Amino acid sequence: MYLFIALCSVISSGCYAQKSDRPADKKANSETKALYINLKKLAAKHTLFGHQDALAYGVGWRNEEGRSDVKSVSGAYPAVYGWDMGHIELDSLKELDGVPFDQLRQFVKEAYSRGGINTFSWHTTNPIDHKSAWDTTQLIVKQIIPGGAKHELYKAYLDKVAAFLGSLKTDDGKAIPVIFRPFHEHTGTWFWWCENVSTVDEFKSMWHFTFDYLTKTKGLHNLLFSYSAADFATKEKYEERYPGDDYVDMLGFDIYCFEDLKGYQTKLDRQLSILQEVAIAHNKIPALTETGYERVPNSTWWTETLMPVLAKYNMAYVLVWRNDRPAHHYAPYPGQQSADDFKKFYADPKIIFQDKLTPLSIYKSK
Repeated sequence: MYLFIALCSVISSGCYAQKSDRPADKKANSETKALYINLKKLAAKHTLFGHQDALAYGVGWRNEEGRSDVKSVSGAYPAVYGWDMGHIELDSLKELDGVPFDQLRQFVKEAYSRGGINTFSWHTTNPIDHKSAWDTTQLIVKQIIPGGAKHELYKAYLDKVAAFLGSLKTDDGKAIPVIFRPFHEHTGTWFWWCENVSTVDEFKSMWHFTFDYLTKTKGLHNLLFSYSAADFATKEKYEERYPGDDYVDMLGFDIYCFEDLKGYQTKLDRQLSILQEVAIAHNKIPALTETGYERVPNSTWWTETLMPVLAKYNMAYVLVWRNDRPAHHYAPYPGQQSADDFKKFYADPKIIFQDKLTPLSIYKSK
């Protein structure tokens, strides 16, 4: 009860968010505005836990109503639900990991109905040869920005994205707020939008056009835009491709743990420190947008590797990647060796799962 009262106090207090705070989209609907403001307030004291494709499948199961590996272990759903729109641009019935888009709409509604938060990445295929997001054999970005040879094709891609995002509504027709995280990990070298195959100005132009097209041309006002990098060693590097305060709501980065646990902690600590500094300077919401340790082979990874670093910073959320199969999962499932430690992580007062988020009514203005 004390924790619930404390959480409500954080949400209702205005001391963690400036009165001028508003989403980048000046016409954002009331619930999207409330999500932005309340998430920023909450981040001052707590971090939400998120999981990719949490409701769609897990280790050893798929398409089971109400099921979630995170809930099976901790007793609660994640507070943040990660999804992807890859292949929507191809008119596919399923996204790139096999979840039907019709089913995805229902998952988004389900998460929202519990007071959870939905965030979408977009592993969009290469618009030139349609192979994959990982095809970096051509210079794509300069061809899809205004004036480029494939600009009209990119607009057609965005039309399909807009149609899907615009279809995310409640039964009574109310638009569901979504965190949209396009062109993620752009400081890497593995996607067609990364820094090795685009200039700084080209990347910014692509972002600006995408933002304006979705919000102004297509009239979507339920989106918060998240700028999410991969590796960076300095503040200057992180900000190099930053599109500007009028085009971004959230800041983050993706980082994964491998066998060198200390090395992961050191790098995570350095990048979180930079991220928090940049977020304060730009008055944006920081989050650890992707992380995890594949198969979580360390039994105390949650409380002894991740949490000691995460606890030092004011991140809105931390999201681990998907649970696809025994050899490829990032959250525990019943019987998995880190499951007991994950329960301790769940119980940490700083961390919020769905059960503690629901009473806070994060989509309501306080």
